[in-house]
Amino acid sequence: MKHAILGAGAIGGLVGTALASLGEDVTIVVRPEKLASYPRNLSLERPSGSGSITASAEAVADLKHPSDVLWIATKTYQLQTALESVGVVPGCVVPLLNGVDHIAVLRVRFGEERVFPATIAVEAERVAPGRFIQRSPFVRLNIASSGESPLGTIVARLGSLGFTCQFIPNEQTLLWSKLCFLAPFALATSASGMNVGQILADGAWKQKLTSAIAEACAVANASGAELNATQIREVFDGVPPAMRSSMQKDLAAGRQLELDAIGGPIVRGGERYRIDVSTTADLMAAIQSKIGAR
Repeated sequence: MKHAILGAGAIGGLVGTALASLGEDVTIVVRPEKLASYPRNLSLERPSGSGSITASAEAVADLKHPSDVLWIATKTYQLQTALESVGVVPGCVVPLLNGVDHIAVLRVRFGEERVFPATIAVEAERVAPGRFIQRSPFVRLNIASSGESPLGTIVARLGSLGFTCQFIPNEQTLLWSKLCFLAPFALATSASGMNVGQILADGAWKQKLTSAIAEACAVANASGAELNATQIREVFDGVPPAMRSSMQKDLAAGRQLELDAIGGPIVRGGERYRIDVSTTADLMAAIQSKIGAR
């Protein structure tokens, strides 16, 4: 299959390198000023014991030739600008963005039947153009069941690289299951400056995390998802204690944050469904204060 990757950061690079290493035809869409120096060979350093993989991929500044699959892995605030470089309609679109609001935007652009919502859970970094590191021992890729026919074969092949993949029937459950983990994780780590292990060991911050999970799940279920807050909390017990969120890293580095995409749906949902989301709102306000102080 022909794959195009829109968003050559940590997630896009990880997926693109993985696909290319399996022999798939991969094109990476990069910014025009980066094109001349972008390497032909991609590399992904995987967790200890898994080895590294390298594979070749073509880099372009504008996508002018149709692809079977367009994987979108931009930051949410980069999406509209990045879409300007896509001049063709792909066979299907698999967005890996954070949040829930981007699905409607992409379906207006590409058509309802071409967009298959997906989520990915992994800690990864881009250390240089074309060079990526997978820091977490897991990669969890979930895709809406509507995408099983066109994507089932390649998703199964990603399993050989350690990806844990599932097709999820309920799109709201699919999207919110990640957000109900990600939002409390990103907001609590960013507001506190702590990693997961430190938060769980601190009574006050553990309570804030627990409350944020409950708020997110309440809004999710009101939106049509079917989620259990207790199960989300239990996920935190299994993550590496030193794990930090991407938002936390972006905040420390002075980069723009996906604060609205990650926390916004919960706060807006709380207003819509009259659900108390005060912990989430307080964490977002604390992060905004940090942004204003830097």
